[in-house]
Amino acid sequence: MSYKEKRILGIGNALVDILTHLDDDSVLETLNFPRGSMNLVGRDTQKQVEELIRTAHSRVVTGGSAANTIRGLARLDVGTGYIGKIGRDAIGAYTEESLRTHDVASHLIYSDTPSGRCVVLIDAEGERTMVTYLGAAVEMCDDEIDDDNLAGYDYLFIEGYLVQSPALIEGAMRKAKASGLIVALDMASFNVVEGNREFLSYLILTYVDIVFANEDEARGFAGREPAEALGILTGMCDIAVVKVGAEGSIIGRGAERWAVPAAGHTVVDTTGAGDLYAAGFLYGLSMDMAPDRCGHIGALIANQVIQTIGPAIDETQWPSLRDQIQGMVR
Repeated sequence: MSYKEKRILGIGNALVDILTHLDDDSVLETLNFPRGSMNLVGRDTQKQVEELIRTAHSRVVTGGSAANTIRGLARLDVGTGYIGKIGRDAIGAYTEESLRTHDVASHLIYSDTPSGRCVVLIDAEGERTMVTYLGAAVEMCDDEIDDDNLAGYDYLFIEGYLVQSPALIEGAMRKAKASGLIVALDMASFNVVEGNREFLSYLILTYVDIVFANEDEARGFAGREPAEALGILTGMCDIAVVKVGAEGSIIGRGAERWAVPAAGHTVVDTTGAGDLYAAGFLYGLSMDMAPDRCGHIGALIANQVIQTIGPAIDETQWPSLRDQIQGMVR
């Protein structure tokens, strides 16, 4: 198999994002959610949040961490697929149509429970706080993932939010490794990491080849500042990446270390920045590029998404991005 034929499968919570710009911190104060956190809530709390933002400027876009990464990879002409669980409702249909539009092979599972949704509260600095009702997504289980789902793929990309379903995330990783796939894990959110350190350590040591974390997640996992946390993570898997905001990212593989600067500093909304960074990085790996060059591609794509609202890059921007990336490949 040539490197151009490598295919990447994603698995995660199939959600839509309700992007909402806040005029002040009053909504966050009312809800008592930490700024920049991801908060899992029941349907009643989700309805309360939706009522609080009723008069705010909001729009609905396709979301879900792993799905954002997979859609980005598809726009880079990588063969992709996605596993998630949706309801038989308008939001589920919207998710299904998004995969079809982006040429992502669908391995969706269906439920009578309403589809999940995430309200993304965006403050004046572009920081986002997420309030997530998982709905049908949380019903996905290990038994619903089989060899047919994994067949034909070379990488499995898993969002760390699935640690809330321990049997599912471990089962998916175990089956992927048994099928010869490379497993990549994005750590998700600092509060999720802090609440699941022991289990995440076990997963990384046992199954994970590549791990992505931002500086808060790395600090929450290792109890160290980013450079030291990178050393700990690199000792647990093949490649570790710690994203350090405006400073870029630091990457480790064995004893090797690379510092990759950010591609720009204009921030409108950080939603999807880590997801699209992962897309660029995995694209580079699928092309057999060195980790530092993978990081530069990730930085380029992440810089593009933070200049717009939401987790997706405008379709008109992709041709130019692909041209720039092809220049880096050559």
